[in-house]
Amino acid sequence: MDDAELRRLVPAVIGVLVRRGADFASAEDAVQEALIRALSTWPQDPPRDPKGWLVATGWRKFLDATRAAASRRDRELAVQVEPPAGPAPSTDDTLRLYFLCAHPSLPAASAVALTLRAVGGLTTRQIAAAYLVPEATMAQRISRAKRRITGQPLDRPGDLATVLRVLYLVFNEGYGGDVDLAAEAIRLTRQLAALAGEPEVAGLLALMLLHHARRASRTGPEGLVPLARQDRTRWDTALIAEGVAILQAALARDRLGEYQAQAAIAALHADAPTAAETDWPQIVEWYDELLRLTDSPVVRLNRAVAVGEATGPRAGLAALADLAPDLPRRTAAAAYLHERAGDIALAADLYAQAARAATTVPERDHLTREAARVRQLARP
Repeated sequence: MDDAELRRLVPAVIGVLVRRGADFASAEDAVQEALIRALSTWPQDPPRDPKGWLVATGWRKFLDATRAAASRRDRELAVQVEPPAGPAPSTDDTLRLYFLCAHPSLPAASAVALTLRAVGGLTTRQIAAAYLVPEATMAQRISRAKRRITGQPLDRPGDLATVLRVLYLVFNEGYGGDVDLAAEAIRLTRQLAALAGEPEVAGLLALMLLHHARRASRTGPEGLVPLARQDRTRWDTALIAEGVAILQAALARDRLGEYQAQAAIAALHADAPTAAETDWPQIVEWYDELLRLTDSPVVRLNRAVAVGEATGPRAGLAALADLAPDLPRRTAAAAYLHERAGDIALAADLYAQAARAATTVPERDHLTREAARVRQLARP
């Protein structure tokens, strides 16, 4: 069986069941039961209409569960009708499910997990492995999320900004476990871009592609490799070209959003043949645009580093001075700018301090190596 094809069918089948009267949580459980049945029967007896088979089997599973629950007798009377004969309807409910899974009432972590389960078609075990948490913990998180959105109709207006934020969080989880969350986020965003012709959706897809194009060069034998030291011959030029084309089409619609601005910055990095040839003044201009859109402390931090590259490390440090001292990665940025300014001993201490505050093992190891490298420079 084609796992990608199965994942593509999952949201459509859930949507059919929900439109027939099943609540979201029950429909999702029923489809998961149908998938388990498919795994055992399809290899020997593949159906002519996989979607219709999943709809019929899922609907029977839903009816079985409904009949078994005494508290749902009233609902059973309303839904106790067999699906009509013939091919399953072609209505695509994927976009509606995005909006339901990314409901504003859900915490971000729960929305991400529910999106991966219901729309991405991943198992609870796969999601737990990707997040490096026990499977039971992830199962509880998904169950709570499903209970919270039970009763929310699929025709309720969705929040596109929340959907995009969820997908961005999925992508930023990176690569881990037996599921590549970055690739999964790109797959889901491609689906959304095809359904919702919005420039910000295209901007997010472009941003993901441009970052993903550098994947092969982001790590080496010792761990993380900073952008300036990456081997650019290993960047995926096809992904870069696709990302730039998608971004240009989005920008041409003159409805700038934060993901388009971030993608423009990523495109400028991708366009530079070497780190030294990066167009830092234009990157600063895009960060100014991004600040007007979001006024985020993280954007201000990244802008300060860009200013340090464009006009000198002292200017970057001046921009950094306005930020809260406990802002994540502020100390690492200060270490980098002080190193460029020639403050070697201070830079080494700041790298070590940043390593102690790092929230991930790869980041901690990278900053520890940077501290050791700079201390070597300080020796006579």
